[in-house]
Amino acid sequence: MKDQIQPPKWATKLLRWYCAPHLLNELEGDLHELFAQRLHAYGLHEACRRYVLDVFSLMRPFALKKQPEKYPKTAFYQIAMIRNYLKIAFRNLAKHKMFSLINIMGLSAGMTACFLIALYVHFELTYDAFNTKADRIYRVSTDVQTSSETLRYSISPWAMASNMKNEFPEIETYARVQKDEMLFRTGDLKFKEEDALLADSTLFQVFDFRLLKGDPRTALTAPFRIVLTETAARKYFGSTDPMGQTLLLGDKGEPAQVTGIMQDPPANSQIRGDIFVSMSTYTAHQDKNIEREWGSFGAIAYVLLKPGADPVALEKKFPAFLQNHAGKMMAEQQMQIHMLLEPLRNVYLHSTRPADESGNVNNVYVFAAVALFIMLIACINFVNLTTARSVERAREVGVRKAVGAGKSTLARQFLAESTLLCLLAFFISIILSAALIPIFNELAGKVVSAGIIYELPFVATLLAAALLIGLLSGIYPAFVLSSFEPVRVLKGRFTTSLKGIMLRKGLVTVQFTISITMIIATIVVYTQLDFMRGYDLGFSKDQTLVIQGGTDRERDAFEESIASLAGVKSATASSAVPGGWNPQAFSKIENKSGEMQAGNMDVYRVDYDFIPQYGLQVVAGRGFSKLFGTDSIQSLIINEAAARVLGYASPGEAVGKRFDQWGRQGTIIGVVKDFHFRSLQETIKPLTFRTLDFWNGKLLSVQIEGKNVKQTLSAIENRWKTIHPDQPFSYYFLDEFYDRQYRTDERFEALFVNFATLAIFISCLGLLGLASYSTVQRTKEIGVRKVMGASAVNIVALLSWDFLLLVGIAFAIAAPVAWFVMNRWLDGFAYKTSIHFWIFVAAALLAAFVALATISFQTIRAAMMNPVKSLRSE
Repeated sequence: MKDQIQPPKWATKLLRWYCAPHLLNELEGDLHELFAQRLHAYGLHEACRRYVLDVFSLMRPFALKKQPEKYPKTAFYQIAMIRNYLKIAFRNLAKHKMFSLINIMGLSAGMTACFLIALYVHFELTYDAFNTKADRIYRVSTDVQTSSETLRYSISPWAMASNMKNEFPEIETYARVQKDEMLFRTGDLKFKEEDALLADSTLFQVFDFRLLKGDPRTALTAPFRIVLTETAARKYFGSTDPMGQTLLLGDKGEPAQVTGIMQDPPANSQIRGDIFVSMSTYTAHQDKNIEREWGSFGAIAYVLLKPGADPVALEKKFPAFLQNHAGKMMAEQQMQIHMLLEPLRNVYLHSTRPADESGNVNNVYVFAAVALFIMLIACINFVNLTTARSVERAREVGVRKAVGAGKSTLARQFLAESTLLCLLAFFISIILSAALIPIFNELAGKVVSAGIIYELPFVATLLAAALLIGLLSGIYPAFVLSSFEPVRVLKGRFTTSLKGIMLRKGLVTVQFTISITMIIATIVVYTQLDFMRGYDLGFSKDQTLVIQGGTDRERDAFEESIASLAGVKSATASSAVPGGWNPQAFSKIENKSGEMQAGNMDVYRVDYDFIPQYGLQVVAGRGFSKLFGTDSIQSLIINEAAARVLGYASPGEAVGKRFDQWGRQGTIIGVVKDFHFRSLQETIKPLTFRTLDFWNGKLLSVQIEGKNVKQTLSAIENRWKTIHPDQPFSYYFLDEFYDRQYRTDERFEALFVNFATLAIFISCLGLLGLASYSTVQRTKEIGVRKVMGASAVNIVALLSWDFLLLVGIAFAIAAPVAWFVMNRWLDGFAYKTSIHFWIFVAAALLAAFVALATISFQTIRAAMMNPVKSLRSE
């Protein structure tokens, strides 16, 4: 009966996979005969065990790559090896579900974060890269040097670009753009477009904006021609073809013809708008002399150089060019203009000049470093979690080596497991990334990516990175586990080396060094933004509604109509409000030496109620008053910064001094205390106030009560529609508008906090792995200590101390690094908080708490274990 029992089928199948066909009959027959003999001698169980050992003994020469002529490898051998690796890998993952879940979760989280940050960094670094001629496009920027300061502009004189094109053969063409707020109407639709642009007809020759309809050479040549983006076309005309249709432009409702439909500009383009209006609408219709002005600065000018042209050599010709055209004007106005060329690709991230939108290259570098750190933490986490299970798998390795498995075979097995795990993490990260891209776009404040389907090159890169991480992360565990001596581990004498212990502790220390650095950085970023939000700006911005639009005639009527409304406290008109754009006026003001000092100064045109309504403090002289008829034509008010620039030791010394500004001459009647009319990232600049001579800017600031805001707003809107039936009711609250200046920093904070939290989470997984490893290694020690009288509290404290020591070492490394890095970051703010001592204390306590919370489960379970079981485990 026993003779009919066959050997284990899986062992026989393995033999057939590994052996060449001409050896199968001989080897299989001998093994079956030997199995039958042992079956009679030892019984079924022992015969099967020895049969398996015999099969593995025959396989050993293949693993050691010996005697290839006796046991030639076949394609079946290679396939079988791979199949065997995968089978064992999946079996181990399924057997240790919690370990697999933690490891895959840490890796997928790290990959997802790295993928999203890579999208953001690539988006920022490729601003304007869609232009095929980007390496030949330069922005013409100017420096205006006066006797007291140098003003740096991203704009240039109106007459500059056209004259440059005529005189310098290196320039192929030029294009100017100017952002403007315009009113557009068609039928019952009326919109105040904030993203309208005036543009030269050469716009499409310089930049690669794609026209879907219309001729790029003629679309913007004549006055009152406009090009709509696809978004704007749908907004105004729906599904109707807009070509040849007209929109009513401005307060006067002048007809403008649609001559082109343009594909929406890329999100990472500096020139971005919904409607492009021909520049000649302004230069040939509204201000016919502007093209000859050298002292009037307006549009941003771009030049396209001819292939091979040297921008440095061209810049050297600019001084003579300016002297020839504007020398007389510069001498009269006591200023010097300097021109320079900024490469288009450098403008967004590297230029320090004012712009509607600009990036921060330091933030890009910070996020790139964060991505690398998170990926590093995830890899360290993988190694620690894998080696933490080395004791558990030591006996497995010992058995497999005893039956003939070679070191290289085992190493390949563990490398296969780590690569498989990384591939699983990769697929999960792709799913997470696809789901998180919309949320990430919202946090970034821009459409960094339209979706995962558009990022296939990044997906391929991440796949390659996953394979590389699997190999690199698996090298150490693979060779450590495969190097165990089978005799020692099978006898239960396996212990890890001091080098291995120090390596694992070192890796955890690196993880927490990065995490603590990010904790400190996060607190500093938060405190700086909180500092700016709570800083005394020197003016009142609460409960102030700013209404846009209207004409000079209608302004007074509307202001009078809302004065009697319940909930309206006061109203004042101005050309600008704090936090918004305001023009600069060329001014000559008498300085301390009695000379008429020339320079460009910011100017606010205001009515008589602006200064008291905004709570500005007059520190010398007086404010504007209707009691003085000369205030409307001969009076000027300056801020303290302007008085200092003029050389006055006290504000009172400036009162009564002469001025000449934009066609007005007279005297300074007052000085207001400095207030932050721009972001706290900038120092307070010289500012002048003059009374409104026309409705420039069309801003009406209405201070309302804090209660019944909706009813008050509705009542104001009804009055607006009565007096301004052809204009949309466009408004904003000043406090929200002012805080938009910090939007970039707030987005940086939000992204940084989220990624810092993720880094800490992954670090905790690594610490959990080390805690698990440590408690397993010290099981016998814990049992002995409990037998000798140690309490559970003593055991928990003993086990926790080792990890807290690692956190302490990490803090000692992280604190100075974080202090240095964040001090550099704070240098970008003119008004900034200090890095207080409590920030480091809070970071240390938080790191310690996180560490204790992470390891508490393992340490408490080890401390509560029955010492009898602890001693038997050895």
